[in-house]
Amino acid sequence: MVSTVQNMAIDCADPYELALFWSKVTGGPLDPEDGPGARETQVSLGDGRPVLYFNQVPEPKHGKNRLHLCLRPETTREEEVRRLLGIGATLVGDHRNPDGTGWAVLADPEGNEFCVLRSASDRAAGTGA
Repeated sequence: MVSTVQNMAIDCADPYELALFWSKVTGGPLDPEDGPGARETQVSLGDGRPVLYFNQVPEPKHGKNRLHLCLRPETTREEEVRRLLGIGATLVGDHRNPDGTGWAVLADPEGNEFCVLRSASDRAAGTGA
């Protein structure tokens, strides 16, 4: 017997606004029943993948995440980092190397860290750009 991952729960101050950000990141839709002021909401990732579940909590985030998402973009890593910065992410750590390997650590609008890895095309070309 095994367990199936149902969702990735993300504690936050404003579930709807954070879900909007992650909907833009992943292209997944928000639950149609949720709206501004919702105490919880979710973003569907489709194809049987776990949903991103956002739950309102009273306390702010403290310290580094012990669990985080790693994104593999459809476009190049560099293009995706620029896109994510443009929709509200911030750069937390830059682990990209001159040879194209590595990753970038970003944070969502509430400070939750996530990584942007090289895309499949970056990896096939042996570069990061």
